[in-house]
Amino acid sequence: MKSFTGKTLRWEWREGVIELTLDHQPANEIGTAMLAELEKFVAAFAALTPETSVCIISSARKSVFSAGGDLRELYATAAAVAAKDRRAGVRAFLERIHAVMNAIDESPCVSIAAVHGACLGGGLELALACDMIIADKMARFAFPELRLGFIPGFGGIPRLKRDLGNAFVRDLLFTGRTVNATRAQAVGLVAQLAGEGEALRIARSTAAQITKYDAVTRSAAKKFIKPIPREELRREIDLFCELFTRPAVMAALKKFVEDSGPMPYLP
Repeated sequence: MKSFTGKTLRWEWREGVIELTLDHQPANEIGTAMLAELEKFVAAFAALTPETSVCIISSARKSVFSAGGDLRELYATAAAVAAKDRRAGVRAFLERIHAVMNAIDESPCVSIAAVHGACLGGGLELALACDMIIADKMARFAFPELRLGFIPGFGGIPRLKRDLGNAFVRDLLFTGRTVNATRAQAVGLVAQLAGEGEALRIARSTAAQITKYDAVTRSAAKKFIKPIPREELRREIDLFCELFTRPAVMAALKKFVEDSGPMPYLP
């Protein structure tokens, strides 16, 4: 399947490049609907691998790449079941999203996240599964999960640790503060900094350069320099599930969903 248009995203393949565009109101939250379509994407993506050099992931939403996991759906789902059943439900969701992230991470083609606006929580984790992040100067990054009583659960901590020094990882995680694109590039999170609104154009230009080179060599190089931290990813799921079942987390999520502000996901 070389093209697809769903309720939360769409993709199109042409000339060796597949572009995945997130388009889910209001802020590209990753819930069960987007997860199901991401699973379709990686299933189709695998079949296209022999003729695909680059995958670009971007957003159609004006001011956001992705605000992360759909916390309102998460709370509604968790509140509807007994406390003893919450862990099994959240684990099943995390194992599915980890499978998607791992498929993007280990694909033999080069993946590029073209980021503008807010890239938070699970949105940042999706970008981290890519081989490089190209961000416009207005992009901003954060892991705000600790304020709700849990950790990033889509593979973000192991992937961030794989790529960057612990000082920045701890700062991002423990403070929940937003990091602008300039600092993100300075620490190595962002590969290229683009002008406002130019991230996708620069990503396409970069893809054109990448497609010039031998696919076998490119795949071997990627596998060598970007190992998947599988054991840490499994431990992350365990820790997330352990933390999520605490009453304090449900209370924090309840407060979040009752927030009437326009962007309650911002730290």
